[in-house]
Amino acid sequence: MKVRRRTDVLRAALIGAALLCAPVANAQQPAPAAASAAADAQRRGTNARVFDRVWTEVRREYYDPTLNGVDWDAAREAWRPRALAAVDDGQLYAAINGMLDLLDDAHAHASSPAARRRQDAQNRDRPVIGVTVARTDDGGYRVESVREGSAAADAGVQPGWRLGGGWTPDHDVLAGQVVRVDFLDEAGGLHALELMPRIMPPLPVFVADRSRPGVLVLSARAFDPGMGRWMGEELRDLPPEVDVVLDLRANAGGRLWEAEAVLSCFLPRDMPWAWRTGRGAPRRLLKTEAPCGALEAPIPNDLAVLVGPASRSAAELTPAALQESGRAVIVGAPTSGAVLISLDTDLPDGGRLTLSRADFITISGVRLEKAGVRPDVITATADAALDAAIAALADPAEAAATGSPPN
Repeated sequence: MKVRRRTDVLRAALIGAALLCAPVANAQQPAPAAASAAADAQRRGTNARVFDRVWTEVRREYYDPTLNGVDWDAAREAWRPRALAAVDDGQLYAAINGMLDLLDDAHAHASSPAARRRQDAQNRDRPVIGVTVARTDDGGYRVESVREGSAAADAGVQPGWRLGGGWTPDHDVLAGQVVRVDFLDEAGGLHALELMPRIMPPLPVFVADRSRPGVLVLSARAFDPGMGRWMGEELRDLPPEVDVVLDLRANAGGRLWEAEAVLSCFLPRDMPWAWRTGRGAPRRLLKTEAPCGALEAPIPNDLAVLVGPASRSAAELTPAALQESGRAVIVGAPTSGAVLISLDTDLPDGGRLTLSRADFITISGVRLEKAGVRPDVITATADAALDAAIAALADPAEAAATGSPPN
C-alpha cells in the first residue's frame, strides 16, 4: 500500500503540474499574435495622427485659400485609407506626399523622421552612401548629384539615375549596415547595388575661390544662417577691379532673411525688391533690410550669378532681384520655378511638414512660380557656365561666343 500510495501521489502531482502548466502555455501561445496586433494598432494610430495633422495644417494654413482648386475633403477620402494601412514610414509618407502632390506645389512636402534626421545632421560627420536625390513629378526619386569618394561614386552611380526599389530617403542610413538600392539608369537599365555607407565630413555650405586672377567665385549650397555674414566678410576690402561670380547652381534655397542679406551686399539699403502675399494678409513690400555682415555699403564690383535647374526658392528670388535691378548678369540654365515662401511644422512622429505660406512677386510684378528665372546668357552645359560668366563680365561680345542670349 505504501508503494501504491506513493505512485498515486506522484500521478496526482504530475496531473496537477500539467493542469498548472496548461493555462500558462495557452496564455503564451497567442502572445506573439497579440503583440503583433498591438503593434499594428499602434502603427495605425501613429499613421492617423500624422496624416490628420498634415491634412488639417494644409486646410488651415496653405497660402491659397482655394488650395489651388483641389477638393481637399475628397483628397482626404482618397489618401487617408492608404496612409492608415501603411506598414512603415516609407508607405506612410508616400501616401501623404501623394496627397500633397495634388497641390502642384514643389514646396509642399512631408519629410519622414529618417529624412529629417538626415537633414538635421548634414552639417556634421555622418554615414552616407553619397547620393543627393530629389522627388520627381511621378512621386519617385532622381539622383541629382553623386559625392566624390563615396560608395555610390565607386559603384558608378550617375546623376539622372532614378531609384527603382529598396532604399529611399524615408529610411535611415546607418554605419556598418549595407544599403540595398535598385537604380534605373537613363536608358532604363537596372543596377541592383549593395552600398556600404562611409562616415564622411559635411560638404562646406559656403566656398570662396580666389584661384582665378581678377575673379572671386562665391559658391553657396543653401541660404543657411550666416550666409550674409560670410558674404560680407569675403567682400570686405575687395578691390573694385575684381569681378564677383555668385554660384547658386546647386542651391536649393533657405532663409528669406539671408536672401535679403545677400542682396544688401550689392543693392542699396532699403531698396524694394519683391512683394509677399500671405493667406488673409495684406501684400507686404520686401526691402533690402538685412545687413551684409559687417559690410557698411554695397560693393560696386561687376557681378554675375550662376543658376540652373537645381536653383530653387531663395536661389531664384535673389538672381531675379539682381536681374531686374540691372545689377548682375545671370548665366546658366533656367531655374526650377519653385519660389513660394514656406515654413516648417513638426509632425507627431518626428517628421516635418514643409508648406507654402506666402506667394512671391518680383518688384516689377512677375510671378516666378512655375516660370523660374531665365538667364541673360544660357549655356549648353553646366560646366560651361562659369567660363561664360567670367567672359560676360570681361567682355559681353565674348560671352555671346561662349553661351547664347535668351530668346
